[in-house]
Amino acid sequence: MSLSVIIVNYRSSADVNNCIASTTQFSPQEMAEWIIVDNNSQDNSKEVITSRFSFVKWIQMDYNAGYARANNEGIRQAKGDFILLLNPDVLFEDDSLQRCYQLFATSEYSACCVQLLNPDKSSQISGGYFIAGSLNNLLPLPVLGKLFKWLGNLLKVKKTSLKNSETLQEVDWINGAFIMIKNDVVTKVGPLDEDFFLYAEEIEWCSRIRRFGKICVYGGLHAIHLQGETTNQVFDSSGKGYYNLYDKKGRQILVSNFLRIRKQFGVGWFLFHLLCYVVEIPFFFLLVLFRTVLFFKKGYSFSKFGGYVSNLFYLLGKSGKIMGNKPYFYKVI
Repeated sequence: MSLSVIIVNYRSSADVNNCIASTTQFSPQEMAEWIIVDNNSQDNSKEVITSRFSFVKWIQMDYNAGYARANNEGIRQAKGDFILLLNPDVLFEDDSLQRCYQLFATSEYSACCVQLLNPDKSSQISGGYFIAGSLNNLLPLPVLGKLFKWLGNLLKVKKTSLKNSETLQEVDWINGAFIMIKNDVVTKVGPLDEDFFLYAEEIEWCSRIRRFGKICVYGGLHAIHLQGETTNQVFDSSGKGYYNLYDKKGRQILVSNFLRIRKQFGVGWFLFHLLCYVVEIPFFFLLVLFRTVLFFKKGYSFSKFGGYVSNLFYLLGKSGKIMGNKPYFYKVI
């Protein structure tokens, strides 16, 4: 078995079963070593999954370790020369996984992803490009983000996200829902950074992978990614993507993104982003006040403003640790 597929489970046994079933109907189960790392689900996940797929290797964590730590444990126990980190909410409608492995195994690339699709078959961001200081992290800001986006368009700054690719595209980072990587590359760059609980860890990892080799998206190969179903349940949140700054999920996104900026670009850029997020507060307040006076019922509200300020103060409380860059588990829940 040259390929080891690692799926992290946290109370998502139905998704895991659907994911494995969607793959094995097109490719023999023997094509890979299947590893399930359970993040202390404390439910009947093991029984539900192993009763249907007896060939899986089960690894039990004794706490909810998040994405990086659970996948690292799977990598440590994997036997394959090639590793696939696969989200449980990914589904295949053809043999794209096997074809991806065959292409990747003989390629020059260090890591790869397939083109991810939404359930309606529209394209989903599968990879992208780094920009100086990760300035795209400012785009979620309700007011200043619009200004930065306008300036970026005016200056014709290259888009940082690859939303749709029909052919092979070389990129700087790939979506954590599907990361295929060569095991010898992991030995060179090290495992995922275990300071992260969820979000941004795969981008930080890719920044290290890029120092040793190339990363690509195989645009002609597809997989459906339900995106965020499990994490929304964990955080009691809704919505998809990374523009949420207002609830507990938004707090985790905020902390992880700033942690990644510190690790990848240094303290200077971390402080610049922090300043921009603080400066956003009065502008955000005026925006909400204006909308309230005009009786706008949808969009930004004082509730969201309060959530933003609360999350930002939480981040400020962690800023000393983040700048110090000492080992620490940045888990919000």
